[in-house]
Amino acid sequence: MNTNYELRYASNPLDARCYDTTRLRHDFLIERLFAKDEVNMVYSMYDRMIVGGAMPVDEELPLEAIDPLKAPFFTTRREVGIYNVGGPGRVIVGDEVFELGFKEALYIGRGDREVRFAPALPTPDAQQPAKFYFNSATAHTAYPCRKVTKADAVVAHMGSLEMSNERNINKMLVNQVLPTCQLQMGMTELAPGSVWNTMPAHTHSRRMEAYFYFELPEDQAVCHFMGEPQETRHLWLHNDQAVLSPEWSIHSAAATHNYTFIWGMAGENIDYGDQDFYDIKDLK
Repeated sequence: MNTNYELRYASNPLDARCYDTTRLRHDFLIERLFAKDEVNMVYSMYDRMIVGGAMPVDEELPLEAIDPLKAPFFTTRREVGIYNVGGPGRVIVGDEVFELGFKEALYIGRGDREVRFAPALPTPDAQQPAKFYFNSATAHTAYPCRKVTKADAVVAHMGSLEMSNERNINKMLVNQVLPTCQLQMGMTELAPGSVWNTMPAHTHSRRMEAYFYFELPEDQAVCHFMGEPQETRHLWLHNDQAVLSPEWSIHSAAATHNYTFIWGMAGENIDYGDQDFYDIKDLK
């Protein structure tokens, strides 16, 4: 078993205008989330969001309290949202066991207890292991743990095939479904033939966001657009990769194939509609 983490520091938008591709990828792209029997995470200084992935194959993997937390348990001062984007698996929270299938989610409230990612029982499929993608934010109080499926979600059907952006937004770990401190997470599924997400673009002046892209064929790619609305930049991503989006940055994408992405937000409020929109014709 191995736990790996790195720190990502916040960037001034005026400085980010001067970043080349290598620097943009270093600061904002998370390329490696899943590896056999590893937990990988990025501790971001944007609202202290942690973005990570765990893939238990032969053993259970503890969600360790990495050194920057200075806490006895990972969840001592944090809440966690988890999505399973692989085969069946289990998340063990203290004495509770939650079985998660593909695209099922789990909210874990703050509290002093161990969290472990585990393969399915009785016989895990080594060819299709569970892949747990997670976001974590600081929490001021303890809310109950709860499994959430698409059947529990608040679903918004948006866009159209004519505009190449027909999609279902599944709001799952959000305050309309269950109580959280500041973490909000959901999953957007694009219809076949649609490739654009989050357009018209917007920013969240009071929240940061992370996007995780999956269900993308291995030979295809997503072009993620970021930056200030008048100073946009782009990053090319592949399947099972994520990107950090500062509060000053737009976050939108087009791809060479339809895909699914998980969005997670943390910051000053939990109002899903708290967005500052920009007209498509005004982007530069």
